[in-house]
Amino acid sequence: MSPTDLTGIPMLRHTATATLLFLTLFLGACGFHLRGTGEGITVADEWRSMYLDTGNPNSEFSREIRARFAANGIVWADKREDANYTLILGPERFSQKNLSLNAEARAAEFELTLASTFSVRDDKGKQVMPNANASVLKQMENDPRNVVGKAEEIRILRAEMRTELAQQIMRRIAFFAASQDA
Repeated sequence: MSPTDLTGIPMLRHTATATLLFLTLFLGACGFHLRGTGEGITVADEWRSMYLDTGNPNSEFSREIRARFAANGIVWADKREDANYTLILGPERFSQKNLSLNAEARAAEFELTLASTFSVRDDKGKQVMPNANASVLKQMENDPRNVVGKAEEIRILRAEMRTELAQQIMRRIAFFAASQDA
């Protein structure tokens, strides 16, 4: 068969299609999924109507909480009276501490912590879920010669940590709601 012979093209297409199908099934079978997908946190219908009470409703953390909860079926009420539950969210607290030093006595590793407190009240104002702390911890290596790059890396890590913190709060509330229904 010559390279210009078109009779081999359908066979090549079938092979490529079969290979693509095999890879797709293989990735699905091994548990691979994109980060941030497949959360599938479910809460009882009664818990799906919430109001967010926070000191800074326009902060990145508040926006992340709203987005993560909405992605899991929570409908945010505009007024406290219209919601079954109120999520009282404390401010995010970010800290950075040195874990180790290099030969020049500069930070070689950092520990980054993002934390917040939260509680839940029902529509009558009674506290149903007591104050709880949630936190996310990350470690990163530092290169003192690349200050701008490390500052950007910290900004990116902080955004990822904010997402993880919102997911952690969502999971804890969902678990609490499930334990109340049981």
